[in-house]
Amino acid sequence: MIKGQVKQAILIFIVLSIITGIIYPLFITGIAQLFFRGQANGSLIYRNGTPVGSSLIGQAFNDPRYFWGRISATSSVPFNAASSSGSNLGPSNPALLEEVKARVKALKDSDPDNTGPIPVDLVTSSASGLDPHISLAAAYFQAPRIARLRGLSQGTVKILIVKHTSGRLFGLIGEPVVNVLELNLALDEYKK
Repeated sequence: MIKGQVKQAILIFIVLSIITGIIYPLFITGIAQLFFRGQANGSLIYRNGTPVGSSLIGQAFNDPRYFWGRISATSSVPFNAASSSGSNLGPSNPALLEEVKARVKALKDSDPDNTGPIPVDLVTSSASGLDPHISLAAAYFQAPRIARLRGLSQGTVKILIVKHTSGRLFGLIGEPVVNVLELNLALDEYKK
């Protein structure tokens, strides 16, 4: 009797392993590839047939000719999706204050003529440390620097910002944002 129960348990284990470990994942992967191909493959952004990033994960841009995104809070490597986390630094933490001061200095050094208030999302990280978006205020704050360094009019840069703005979710939730990677790619592709 115990021998029969052991065989039955092993058979059930094998059948359930095949169903839940092979058939179900293949079925779900097939559905995802059929109906949500871009999202299932990482929401990748391509340039000349080569992936250059994801629309869901920020990238570090330090060249003043490009729009800068939020600060990354991931450890060791900026925008490392494998270690997504916030910095967990409170507003009075000296490390956070030093990070903010350094970013403010970098922004002012890259555009000394810009005396406007620096949007908070340019000097802080997001909860995940990977946010690929900035606010419209952050994009418009950087527009004069981008226009000057690229020899474009501010109007042209602002048109590119508007073209790459995502509105509120369902027209109600959140604020309009700009994907930094997509905007920087559009800048590189823009012909005067």
